[in-house]
Amino acid sequence: MKPNRAKGRFLRGLDHLLGAGDHPPRPDAHAVDQLAPFLQVLRRLRRLGHRDGSALATRQRFRADMAAFQVGFDIGSSQDLSIPTDHGTLAARLYRPSSPSGLAPLTVFFHGGGFIMGDLDTHDDACRLLCEGSGMPLLSVAYRLAPEAPFPAAVDDAMASARWALKELGTIGATGMALAGDSAGANLAAVTAARLAQEGQPVVAQLLIYPGTDLSAKRPSHAQFGAGYFLDRTERETFYGAYLGDVQALAKDERVSPLLASVPPGMAPALVVTAGYDMLKDEGQAYVHHLRRADTPVQHMHFPRLGHAFINLASVHRESRTAVAQIARQWRELALKSQRN
Repeated sequence: MKPNRAKGRFLRGLDHLLGAGDHPPRPDAHAVDQLAPFLQVLRRLRRLGHRDGSALATRQRFRADMAAFQVGFDIGSSQDLSIPTDHGTLAARLYRPSSPSGLAPLTVFFHGGGFIMGDLDTHDDACRLLCEGSGMPLLSVAYRLAPEAPFPAAVDDAMASARWALKELGTIGATGMALAGDSAGANLAAVTAARLAQEGQPVVAQLLIYPGTDLSAKRPSHAQFGAGYFLDRTERETFYGAYLGDVQALAKDERVSPLLASVPPGMAPALVVTAGYDMLKDEGQAYVHHLRRADTPVQHMHFPRLGHAFINLASVHRESRTAVAQIARQWRELALKSQRN
Protein backbone atom coordinates (compact mmCIF):
# COMPACT_ATOMS: atom_id res chain seq x y z
CA MET A 1 0.00 0.00 0.00
CA LYS A 2 1.47 3.35 -1.02
CA PRO A 3 1.74 6.40 1.25
CA ASN A 4 0.09 9.59 -0.01
CA ARG A 5 2.44 12.03 1.71
CA ALA A 6 5.96 13.14 0.90
CA LYS A 7 8.62 10.52 1.34
CA GLY A 8 10.94 13.16 2.75
CA ARG A 9 8.69 13.70 5.76
CA PHE A 10 8.61 9.97 6.36
CA LEU A 11 12.40 9.75 6.37
CA ARG A 12 12.75 12.80 8.62
CA GLY A 13 10.30 11.22 11.04
CA LEU A 14 12.22 7.96 10.99
CA ASP A 15 15.50 9.76 11.69
CA HIS A 16 13.85 11.67 14.54
CA LEU A 17 12.53 8.50 16.14
CA LEU A 18 15.65 6.41 15.81
CA GLY A 19 17.96 9.13 17.10
CA ALA A 20 21.72 8.98 17.16
CA GLY A 21 23.39 6.59 19.55
CA ASP A 22 20.14 5.35 21.09
CA HIS A 23 20.63 1.62 21.54
CA PRO A 24 17.83 -0.83 22.27
CA PRO A 25 17.95 -3.18 25.24
CA ARG A 26 19.41 -6.58 24.48
CA PRO A 27 16.59 -9.10 23.84
CA ASP A 28 16.81 -12.69 24.97
CA ALA A 29 18.58 -15.42 23.02
CA HIS A 30 15.51 -16.24 20.92
CA ALA A 31 15.31 -12.77 19.35
CA VAL A 32 16.21 -12.19 15.72
CA ASP A 33 18.13 -9.36 14.11
CA GLN A 34 14.97 -7.74 12.76
CA LEU A 35 13.80 -7.08 16.31
CA ALA A 36 16.66 -4.63 16.98
CA PRO A 37 15.35 -1.68 14.91
CA PHE A 38 11.87 -2.30 16.29
CA LEU A 39 13.12 -2.07 19.86
CA GLN A 40 15.21 0.95 18.94
CA VAL A 41 12.15 2.85 17.76
CA LEU A 42 10.15 1.77 20.79
CA ARG A 43 12.85 2.79 23.24
CA ARG A 44 13.17 6.17 21.57
CA LEU A 45 9.43 6.69 21.94
CA ARG A 46 9.53 5.59 25.57
CA ARG A 47 12.34 8.06 26.29
CA LEU A 48 10.40 10.88 24.67
CA GLY A 49 7.08 10.10 26.29
CA HIS A 50 5.43 9.01 29.52
CA ARG A 51 8.05 10.69 31.72
CA ASP A 52 6.30 13.95 32.50
CA GLY A 53 3.92 14.05 35.45
CA SER A 54 1.35 15.94 33.38
CA ALA A 55 -1.07 13.78 31.43
CA LEU A 56 -1.56 16.64 28.99
CA ALA A 57 2.17 16.93 28.32
CA THR A 58 2.46 13.16 27.88
CA ARG A 59 -0.50 13.20 25.52
CA GLN A 60 0.90 16.04 23.42
CA ARG A 61 4.34 14.45 23.25
CA PHE A 62 2.91 11.09 22.21
CA ARG A 63 0.81 12.78 19.52
CA ALA A 64 3.83 14.65 18.19
CA ASP A 65 5.98 11.51 18.16
CA MET A 66 3.34 9.53 16.29
CA ALA A 67 2.76 12.35 13.80
CA ALA A 68 6.45 12.38 12.96
CA PHE A 69 6.14 9.27 10.83
CA GLN A 70 2.49 8.91 9.83
CA VAL A 71 2.51 8.53 6.05
CA GLY A 72 -1.20 8.36 5.21
CA PHE A 73 -1.53 5.03 3.41
CA ASP A 74 -3.87 5.13 0.43
CA ILE A 75 -7.48 4.06 1.00
CA GLY A 76 -10.78 4.82 -0.66
CA SER A 77 -11.72 7.78 1.55
CA SER A 78 -11.84 9.11 5.09
CA GLN A 79 -14.33 11.44 6.71
CA ASP A 80 -14.35 13.09 10.12
CA LEU A 81 -17.60 12.73 12.04
CA SER A 82 -19.12 13.61 15.42
CA ILE A 83 -20.95 11.07 17.56
CA PRO A 84 -23.56 12.48 19.96
CA THR A 85 -23.59 11.06 23.49
CA ASP A 86 -25.13 12.00 26.82
CA HIS A 87 -21.78 13.54 27.77
CA GLY A 88 -21.25 15.59 24.62
CA THR A 89 -19.93 14.72 21.19
CA LEU A 90 -17.08 12.36 20.38
CA ALA A 91 -14.77 12.91 17.43
CA ALA A 92 -14.67 9.99 15.02
CA ARG A 93 -13.26 9.18 11.60
CA LEU A 94 -14.90 6.92 9.05
CA TYR A 95 -12.54 5.08 6.69
CA ARG A 96 -13.67 3.36 3.51
CA PRO A 97 -11.51 0.91 1.51
CA SER A 98 -10.71 1.41 -2.15
CA SER A 99 -11.99 -2.10 -2.95
CA PRO A 100 -14.89 -2.93 -0.59
CA SER A 101 -15.57 -6.56 0.34
CA GLY A 102 -19.16 -6.40 -0.86
CA LEU A 103 -21.73 -6.52 1.91
CA ALA A 104 -19.47 -6.07 4.92
CA PRO A 105 -19.79 -5.07 8.56
CA LEU A 106 -18.47 -1.83 10.02
CA THR A 107 -15.47 -2.11 12.33
CA VAL A 108 -15.75 0.27 15.29
CA PHE A 109 -12.18 0.83 16.48
CA PHE A 110 -10.97 2.10 19.86
CA HIS A 111 -7.36 3.33 19.99
CA GLY A 112 -4.76 2.42 22.56
CA GLY A 113 -2.83 4.79 24.79
CA GLY A 114 -3.25 3.69 28.37
CA PHE A 115 -6.60 5.51 28.69
CA ILE A 116 -4.71 8.82 29.00
CA MET A 117 -3.43 9.44 25.46
CA GLY A 118 -3.99 8.56 21.83
CA ASP A 119 -6.49 9.95 19.36
CA LEU A 120 -7.68 9.67 15.77
CA ASP A 121 -4.37 10.91 14.38
CA THR A 122 -2.02 8.74 16.44
CA HIS A 123 -3.72 5.65 15.00
CA ASP A 124 -4.51 6.99 11.55
CA ASP A 125 -2.05 4.80 9.64
CA ALA A 126 -3.02 1.70 11.62
CA CYS A 127 -6.71 2.29 10.89
CA ARG A 128 -5.99 2.89 7.22
CA LEU A 129 -4.11 -0.39 6.96
CA LEU A 130 -6.83 -2.34 8.79
CA CYS A 131 -9.56 -0.78 6.66
CA GLU A 132 -7.82 -1.26 3.33
CA GLY A 133 -6.51 -4.71 4.15
CA SER A 134 -9.89 -5.97 5.33
CA GLY A 135 -11.91 -4.31 2.61
CA MET A 136 -14.37 -3.20 5.31
CA PRO A 137 -15.34 0.27 6.51
CA LEU A 138 -13.84 1.30 9.83
CA LEU A 139 -14.98 3.91 12.34
CA SER A 140 -12.26 5.14 14.70
CA VAL A 141 -13.61 6.71 17.90
CA ALA A 142 -11.84 9.25 20.12
CA TYR A 143 -13.28 8.45 23.53
CA ARG A 144 -12.71 10.71 26.55
CA LEU A 145 -9.35 10.38 28.28
CA ALA A 146 -8.22 10.31 31.90
CA PRO A 147 -7.48 11.96 34.23
CA GLU A 148 -9.89 14.65 33.01
CA ALA A 149 -12.51 11.95 32.36
CA PRO A 150 -11.72 9.01 34.66
CA PHE A 151 -13.29 5.55 34.71
CA PRO A 152 -15.93 4.68 33.62
CA ALA A 153 -15.98 7.51 31.05
CA ALA A 154 -14.07 5.53 28.40
CA VAL A 155 -16.35 2.53 28.88
CA ASP A 156 -19.44 4.72 28.64
CA ASP A 157 -18.12 6.34 25.46
CA ALA A 158 -17.31 2.98 23.89
CA MET A 159 -20.83 1.77 24.61
CA ALA A 160 -22.41 4.99 23.36
CA SER A 161 -20.43 4.97 20.11
CA ALA A 162 -21.22 1.30 19.49
CA ARG A 163 -24.93 1.92 20.01
CA TRP A 164 -24.74 4.93 17.69
CA ALA A 165 -23.00 2.85 15.04
CA LEU A 166 -25.70 0.17 15.23
CA LYS A 167 -28.34 2.82 14.54
CA GLU A 168 -26.37 4.34 11.67
CA LEU A 169 -25.44 1.15 9.80
CA GLY A 170 -27.90 1.88 7.02
CA THR A 171 -26.54 5.38 6.51
CA ILE A 172 -22.95 4.14 6.56
CA GLY A 173 -23.79 1.32 4.18
CA ALA A 174 -22.68 -1.54 6.42
CA THR A 175 -24.47 -4.80 7.13
CA GLY A 176 -23.46 -5.21 10.77
CA MET A 177 -21.10 -3.96 13.45
CA ALA A 178 -17.83 -5.44 14.67
CA LEU A 179 -15.61 -4.12 17.47
CA ALA A 180 -11.84 -3.69 17.49
CA GLY A 181 -9.06 -1.99 19.39
CA ASP A 182 -5.44 -2.15 20.47
CA SER A 183 -4.12 -2.24 24.04
CA ALA A 184 -6.43 -0.03 26.16
CA GLY A 185 -8.74 0.14 23.15
CA ALA A 186 -8.81 -3.65 22.96
CA ASN A 187 -9.81 -3.68 26.63
CA LEU A 188 -12.70 -1.36 25.75
CA ALA A 189 -13.68 -3.51 22.76
CA ALA A 190 -13.75 -6.66 24.91
CA VAL A 191 -15.80 -4.99 27.64
CA THR A 192 -18.20 -3.49 25.10
CA ALA A 193 -18.64 -6.80 23.27
CA ALA A 194 -19.54 -8.52 26.55
CA ARG A 195 -21.97 -5.82 27.64
CA LEU A 196 -23.72 -5.76 24.27
CA ALA A 197 -24.00 -9.55 24.34
CA GLN A 198 -25.66 -9.27 27.76
CA GLU A 199 -28.15 -6.85 26.23
CA GLY A 200 -28.79 -9.08 23.24
CA GLN A 201 -27.32 -6.52 20.83
CA PRO A 202 -25.80 -7.93 17.64
CA VAL A 203 -22.01 -7.77 17.35
CA VAL A 204 -20.50 -9.60 14.39
CA ALA A 205 -17.00 -10.14 15.78
CA GLN A 206 -14.28 -8.59 17.95
CA LEU A 207 -10.63 -7.90 17.16
CA LEU A 208 -8.46 -7.54 20.27
CA ILE A 209 -4.87 -6.50 19.55
CA TYR A 210 -2.55 -7.06 22.54
CA PRO A 211 -5.38 -6.46 25.01
CA GLY A 212 -5.02 -5.77 28.71
CA THR A 213 -7.53 -8.13 30.28
CA ASP A 214 -6.63 -8.52 33.96
CA LEU A 215 -5.30 -5.80 36.24
CA SER A 216 -5.74 -7.89 39.37
CA ALA A 217 -2.90 -10.41 38.99
CA LYS A 218 0.80 -10.47 38.15
CA ARG A 219 1.89 -12.72 35.31
CA PRO A 220 5.27 -13.97 34.06
CA SER A 221 5.28 -11.71 31.00
CA HIS A 222 4.89 -8.68 33.27
CA ALA A 223 8.28 -9.40 34.79
CA GLN A 224 9.93 -10.71 31.64
CA PHE A 225 8.99 -7.77 29.40
CA GLY A 226 8.02 -5.15 31.96
CA ALA A 227 11.14 -3.01 31.49
CA GLY A 228 13.06 -1.85 28.42
CA TYR A 229 10.18 -2.22 25.97
CA PHE A 230 7.44 0.15 24.86
CA LEU A 231 5.10 -0.56 27.77
CA ASP A 232 6.61 -1.18 31.20
CA ARG A 233 5.16 -1.96 34.60
CA THR A 234 5.71 1.51 36.04
CA GLU A 235 4.02 3.20 33.12
CA ARG A 236 1.06 0.86 33.26
CA GLU A 237 0.64 1.62 36.95
CA THR A 238 0.73 5.33 36.12
CA PHE A 239 -1.86 4.94 33.38
CA TYR A 240 -4.27 2.98 35.53
CA GLY A 241 -3.71 5.32 38.46
CA ALA A 242 -4.88 8.22 36.28
CA TYR A 243 -7.74 6.19 34.81
CA LEU A 244 -9.07 4.51 37.94
CA GLY A 245 -7.88 6.59 40.87
CA ASP A 246 -8.25 3.80 43.43
CA VAL A 247 -6.62 0.98 41.45
CA GLN A 248 -6.86 -1.59 44.23
CA ALA A 249 -10.60 -1.04 44.66
CA LEU A 250 -11.40 -1.25 40.95
CA ALA A 251 -8.86 -3.78 39.61
CA LYS A 252 -11.39 -6.62 39.81
CA ASP A 253 -14.23 -4.66 38.23
CA GLU A 254 -15.41 -6.53 35.15
CA ARG A 255 -15.25 -3.28 33.15
CA VAL A 256 -11.53 -3.06 33.98
CA SER A 257 -10.53 -6.75 33.93
CA PRO A 258 -12.77 -8.59 31.43
CA LEU A 259 -10.86 -11.81 32.11
CA LEU A 260 -12.62 -11.93 35.48
CA ALA A 261 -16.10 -11.64 33.97
CA SER A 262 -18.31 -14.55 32.96
CA VAL A 263 -18.59 -14.85 29.20
CA PRO A 264 -22.23 -14.13 28.33
CA PRO A 265 -24.23 -16.25 25.86
CA GLY A 266 -23.98 -14.87 22.37
CA MET A 267 -20.52 -13.38 22.86
CA ALA A 268 -19.12 -12.31 19.49
CA PRO A 269 -16.41 -14.50 17.92
CA ALA A 270 -12.98 -13.08 18.58
CA LEU A 271 -9.60 -12.65 16.94
CA VAL A 272 -7.02 -12.05 19.67
CA VAL A 273 -3.55 -10.80 18.70
CA THR A 274 -0.51 -11.08 20.98
CA ALA A 275 3.16 -10.13 20.61
CA GLY A 276 6.18 -12.00 21.88
CA TYR A 277 7.93 -9.01 23.48
CA ASP A 278 4.94 -7.55 25.27
CA MET A 279 4.23 -7.51 28.99
CA LEU A 280 0.53 -8.02 28.16
CA LYS A 281 1.20 -11.24 26.23
CA ASP A 282 0.06 -13.55 29.02
CA GLU A 283 -3.14 -11.57 29.57
CA GLY A 284 -4.06 -11.87 25.90
CA GLN A 285 -3.36 -15.59 25.86
CA ALA A 286 -5.33 -16.06 29.08
CA TYR A 287 -8.30 -14.32 27.46
CA VAL A 288 -8.11 -16.69 24.51
CA HIS A 289 -8.43 -19.64 26.91
CA HIS A 290 -11.18 -17.83 28.84
CA LEU A 291 -13.30 -17.46 25.69
CA ARG A 292 -12.60 -21.01 24.55
CA ARG A 293 -13.70 -22.44 27.89
CA ALA A 294 -17.00 -20.64 27.36
CA ASP A 295 -17.30 -22.12 23.84
CA THR A 296 -16.94 -18.71 22.21
CA PRO A 297 -15.28 -19.07 18.79
CA VAL A 298 -11.83 -17.51 19.05
CA GLN A 299 -8.78 -17.32 16.83
CA HIS A 300 -5.34 -16.43 18.14
CA MET A 301 -2.58 -14.75 16.13
CA HIS A 302 0.80 -14.51 17.83
CA PHE A 303 3.77 -12.54 16.51
CA PRO A 304 6.79 -13.78 18.51
CA ARG A 305 9.26 -11.26 17.07
CA LEU A 306 7.19 -8.13 17.74
CA GLY A 307 6.32 -6.12 20.82
CA HIS A 308 3.60 -3.93 22.21
CA ALA A 309 2.41 -1.09 19.96
CA PHE A 310 3.63 -2.67 16.73
CA ILE A 311 0.56 -1.54 14.78
CA ASN A 312 1.68 2.06 15.38
CA LEU A 313 5.06 1.34 13.81
CA ALA A 314 3.82 -0.09 10.52
CA SER A 315 5.17 2.96 8.66
CA VAL A 316 8.74 2.50 9.86
CA HIS A 317 9.08 -1.23 10.49
CA ARG A 318 8.50 -3.67 7.68
CA GLU A 319 7.70 -6.70 9.82
CA SER A 320 5.13 -4.71 11.77
CA ARG A 321 3.49 -3.59 8.53
CA THR A 322 3.39 -7.18 7.30
CA ALA A 323 1.81 -8.25 10.59
CA VAL A 324 -0.92 -5.61 10.32
CA ALA A 325 -1.67 -6.79 6.77
CA GLN A 326 -1.98 -10.38 8.01
CA ILE A 327 -4.27 -9.27 10.83
CA ALA A 328 -6.47 -7.35 8.40
CA ARG A 329 -6.88 -10.39 6.15
CA GLN A 330 -7.67 -12.69 9.06
CA TRP A 331 -10.08 -10.12 10.46
CA ARG A 332 -11.93 -9.92 7.15
CA GLU A 333 -12.31 -13.69 6.99
CA LEU A 334 -13.61 -13.89 10.55
CA ALA A 335 -15.99 -10.94 10.26
CA LEU A 336 -17.48 -11.99 6.92
CA LYS A 337 -17.85 -15.62 8.03
CA SER A 338 -19.45 -14.58 11.32
CA GLN A 339 -21.83 -12.26 9.51
CA ARG A 340 -22.97 -15.07 7.21
CA ASN A 341 -23.62 -17.29 10.21
